[in-house]
Amino acid sequence: MAHREQIQNLSSDIHTVDPVWERIRKEAGEAHSEEPMLGGLLHSTVLHHKSLAQALGYRIALKLASGEMSEQLLREVADDVYTRNPDILQAARADLVAVEERDPACHRLLQPLMFFKGFQAIQAYRIGHALWVEGRKDLAYFFQMRVSEAFGIDIHPGARIGRGIMIDHAHSIVIGETAVVGNNVSMLHSVTLGGTGKEDEDRHPKIADGVLIGAGAKVLGNIKVGHCSRIAAGSVVLQEIPPCKTVAGVPAKIVGEAGCDQPSVTMDQLLSGKQALPVDAQDS
Repeated sequence: MAHREQIQNLSSDIHTVDPVWERIRKEAGEAHSEEPMLGGLLHSTVLHHKSLAQALGYRIALKLASGEMSEQLLREVADDVYTRNPDILQAARADLVAVEERDPACHRLLQPLMFFKGFQAIQAYRIGHALWVEGRKDLAYFFQMRVSEAFGIDIHPGARIGRGIMIDHAHSIVIGETAVVGNNVSMLHSVTLGGTGKEDEDRHPKIADGVLIGAGAKVLGNIKVGHCSRIAAGSVVLQEIPPCKTVAGVPAKIVGEAGCDQPSVTMDQLLSGKQALPVDAQDS
């Protein structure tokens, strides 16, 4: 009987091992040694907590707190959502790894949690989305408002966003209510996934897995962007994009193949070779 209990306890310990969190804690300790002036922040944000859920809840509450809602209340909301929605924490881990893999300015998993507003905004959105799905829409709208005010990123809580998301720089991102973003998508600052008018139904873009969206690109209307495609910086996309293509221009047109299997991972935004066709080449 005692042997069985030992096995059960061991299984429980294995189940709770979180290598992402353990690495963040290790990096926080290293950062503390390197920059003692950040010791208090590192301790309160990371080292004081026992799990990634607790650290995320604390960080998001700290960033979104205002005179309208206290840090304590926001942390209670976040902790409750994480307890009932463990899939959100799995998405957060995938987002952390995505940022580290794709952003050359990121050298530690600690950085997105502590300093990158793209990662922080997505995690706050995920809480708001969970509230939206539960029918707590007013509180979800509050999260949307504070994310917009705190980070300069406006994501409607009704939008559906997958995991492994990397938003680089992140300033002025807008994602509408009926937008859908797949897994392993990367986008840069000033991207808009918007509508084209006053439609009240399904009116926003559907971005498939593995898509790379360049800085300042606008994707408008209820259109599909095929998996592993690339949208060049500054493009305005008004029509459906097939999978594995590169589009550029205003309005955007197909200018070549995507150039690789995973453009959102390689983050290669240069048009070269067959991809450097003029935007009207497909019409010739």
